Amino acid sequence: MRNQGRITSWKDEQGFGFITPNGGGKQVFVHIKAFTGNRKRPSGGELVTYRLITDEKNRPTASEVLYVGSPRHKPLTIGKSSVPIYFTSIFLVIMCLAVIIGAFPLFILTIYAVTSLLTLILYWRDKRAAENDKDRTPEIYLQSLSLIGGWPGGIFAQRIFRHKTTKKSFQAIFWLQVFLNLTGLFILGSPVARKLFLSVTA
Repeated sequence: MRNQGRITSWKDEQGFGFITPNGGGKQVFVHIKAFTGNRKRPSGGELVTYRLITDEKNRPTASEVLYVGSPRHKPLTIGKSSVPIYFTSIFLVIMCLAVIIGAFPLFILTIYAVTSLLTLILYWRDKRAAENDKDRTPEIYLQSLSLIGGWPGGIFAQRIFRHKTTKKSFQAIFWLQVFLNLTGLFILGSPVARKLFLSVTA
C-alpha cells in the first residue's frame, strides 16, 4: 500500500527531511536514497507517494518515494552555478602556463594539486558523515586547506557533492580564503617579492 504526503521539511546538505502525511499524523522520515525512478532532488513542498516502513531507530520512514505530478524540485546537477568552475579551470590553465614559461616554480603548482586533492577527499568524507550522522570534519580544516591552495579542489567538491553550497557563513569565509590565497600568489609573483622570497629560501 502506498501513502501520499508532502515534504514539509528538507535539509539538502544532510540529504534528508520529513513528510507530512495527507490528512495529518506523525511526520515520516525520508532520506535521499529512498527516492526512486528519478534524478531529481527535493527542495521542500513536493507532493510524493511512498511506502511506509520502520527503520532501526523504530521511527516511521518512507521508502520507494516517487514525486506526484510535476513538483518543484532541484535537478541533481554539479552545483548551482558554473561560474566558479570556469573561474577555477581558467586559473589552473594560467598556473600551468606560468610554470611552463618559468614565471612560477613547479613546486607551487604541486602545492595546489596536492592540497586540492586532499580538500576534495575531506569534502567527500564530510558529506558522507553528514548523511550517516557521524562525526563531521571541522570546517576550520576545510577553510585552512583552501587558504594554502586547496580552494580549487574545494570548489569542485562543493559542486560535485553538493556540499557546503547553501551555508552562507561558510561560503563567505571560503571566498575570503580564495581572495587571500590569490593575493599572496600575486605578491609572490611580483619581481621584487619573488626575488626576496628566493633569497630567503636559497
